[in-house]
Amino acid sequence: MQPVNLLKEFGQALNQEQFETLLENPHIRLQRIISPPAFRSEPFQQPEDEWVLVLQGEGILEIADEQITLGVGDSLLIPAGTPHRVITTSIDPHCIWLAFHLATRVTDPVNA
Repeated sequence: MQPVNLLKEFGQALNQEQFETLLENPHIRLQRIISPPAFRSEPFQQPEDEWVLVLQGEGILEIADEQITLGVGDSLLIPAGTPHRVITTSIDPHCIWLAFHLATRVTDPVNA
Protein backbone atom coordinates (compact mmCIF):
# COMPACT_ATOMS: atom_id res chain seq x y z
CA MET A 1 0.00 0.00 0.00
CA GLN A 2 1.33 3.43 -0.94
CA PRO A 3 0.06 6.77 0.40
CA VAL A 4 -1.28 9.30 -2.12
CA ASN A 5 -0.59 13.01 -1.74
CA LEU A 6 -3.63 14.75 -3.23
CA LEU A 7 -1.82 18.10 -3.46
CA LYS A 8 1.20 16.80 -5.38
CA GLU A 9 1.19 18.19 -8.90
CA PHE A 10 1.96 16.12 -11.97
CA GLY A 11 5.54 16.55 -13.14
CA GLN A 12 4.71 17.84 -16.62
CA ALA A 13 3.58 21.17 -18.04
CA LEU A 14 -0.17 21.63 -18.02
CA ASN A 15 -1.97 22.63 -21.21
CA GLN A 16 -5.08 20.53 -20.60
CA GLU A 17 -6.80 19.04 -17.57
CA GLN A 18 -5.11 15.98 -16.15
CA PHE A 19 -7.13 13.21 -14.52
CA GLU A 20 -5.97 10.55 -12.08
CA THR A 21 -8.44 7.84 -11.08
CA LEU A 22 -7.91 7.01 -7.42
CA LEU A 23 -10.77 4.54 -6.93
CA GLU A 24 -13.30 2.92 -9.24
CA ASN A 25 -16.04 0.35 -8.89
CA PRO A 26 -19.51 -0.06 -10.48
CA HIS A 27 -21.01 2.59 -8.15
CA ILE A 28 -18.35 5.25 -7.75
CA ARG A 29 -15.34 6.76 -9.50
CA LEU A 30 -13.03 9.02 -7.51
CA GLN A 31 -10.71 11.25 -9.52
CA ARG A 32 -8.12 13.88 -8.78
CA ILE A 33 -8.13 16.58 -11.46
CA ILE A 34 -5.50 19.26 -12.01
CA SER A 35 -6.61 22.17 -14.20
CA PRO A 36 -4.12 24.34 -16.08
CA PRO A 37 -4.06 28.09 -15.32
CA ALA A 38 -7.07 30.02 -16.64
CA PHE A 39 -8.57 26.78 -17.98
CA ARG A 40 -11.94 26.78 -19.78
CA SER A 41 -13.62 23.45 -20.53
CA GLU A 42 -16.12 22.29 -23.07
CA PRO A 43 -19.66 21.76 -21.68
CA PHE A 44 -20.32 18.49 -19.84
CA GLN A 45 -23.60 16.70 -19.28
CA GLN A 46 -22.91 13.45 -17.46
CA PRO A 47 -25.20 10.49 -16.80
CA GLU A 48 -24.16 10.27 -13.13
CA ASP A 49 -24.19 12.63 -10.16
CA GLU A 50 -20.85 14.36 -9.58
CA TRP A 51 -19.65 15.81 -6.29
CA VAL A 52 -16.62 18.11 -6.61
CA LEU A 53 -14.32 19.51 -3.93
CA VAL A 54 -11.58 22.10 -4.45
CA LEU A 55 -8.38 21.01 -2.71
CA GLN A 56 -6.17 23.85 -3.96
CA GLY A 57 -6.69 27.08 -5.86
CA GLU A 58 -10.01 28.27 -7.21
CA GLY A 59 -12.39 27.47 -10.04
CA ILE A 60 -15.46 29.11 -11.51
CA LEU A 61 -18.11 26.76 -12.86
CA GLU A 62 -21.10 27.52 -15.04
CA ILE A 63 -24.00 25.31 -14.07
CA ALA A 64 -27.36 25.71 -15.80
CA ASP A 65 -26.45 29.30 -16.83
CA GLU A 66 -25.32 30.28 -13.28
CA GLN A 67 -21.69 31.02 -12.38
CA ILE A 68 -20.46 29.52 -9.11
CA THR A 69 -17.03 30.25 -7.60
CA LEU A 70 -15.43 27.45 -5.59
CA GLY A 71 -12.33 27.95 -3.44
CA VAL A 72 -10.30 25.71 -1.17
CA GLY A 73 -12.63 23.48 0.83
CA ASP A 74 -15.74 24.34 -1.20
CA SER A 75 -17.77 21.48 -2.61
CA LEU A 76 -20.80 21.12 -4.83
CA LEU A 77 -23.10 18.32 -5.96
CA ILE A 78 -23.88 18.46 -9.68
CA PRO A 79 -26.94 16.27 -10.37
CA ALA A 80 -26.88 13.83 -13.27
CA GLY A 81 -27.83 15.41 -16.59
CA THR A 82 -27.05 18.97 -15.46
CA PRO A 83 -25.15 20.97 -18.11
CA HIS A 84 -21.93 22.40 -16.61
CA ARG A 85 -18.43 23.54 -17.50
CA VAL A 86 -15.36 25.19 -16.05
CA ILE A 87 -15.26 28.91 -16.91
CA THR A 88 -11.79 29.59 -15.46
CA THR A 89 -9.30 28.38 -12.86
CA SER A 90 -6.66 30.02 -10.71
CA ILE A 91 -3.19 30.63 -12.11
CA ASP A 92 -1.08 30.25 -8.98
CA PRO A 93 -1.64 27.83 -7.44
CA HIS A 94 -3.16 25.48 -10.01
CA CYS A 95 -6.69 24.35 -9.25
CA ILE A 96 -6.79 20.79 -7.93
CA TRP A 97 -10.19 19.11 -7.67
CA LEU A 98 -11.44 15.90 -6.13
CA ALA A 99 -14.41 14.53 -8.10
CA PHE A 100 -16.74 11.72 -7.05
CA HIS A 101 -18.89 10.34 -9.87
CA LEU A 102 -21.79 8.49 -8.27
CA ALA A 103 -24.06 5.89 -9.86
CA THR A 104 -27.52 7.44 -10.07
CA ARG A 105 -29.26 4.15 -9.37
CA VAL A 106 -27.81 1.56 -7.06
CA THR A 107 -29.85 -1.64 -7.10
CA ASP A 108 -30.30 -3.29 -3.74
CA PRO A 109 -30.01 -7.03 -4.54
CA VAL A 110 -32.01 -7.98 -1.43
CA ASN A 111 -35.04 -5.88 -2.38
CA ALA A 112 -34.73 -5.98 -6.17
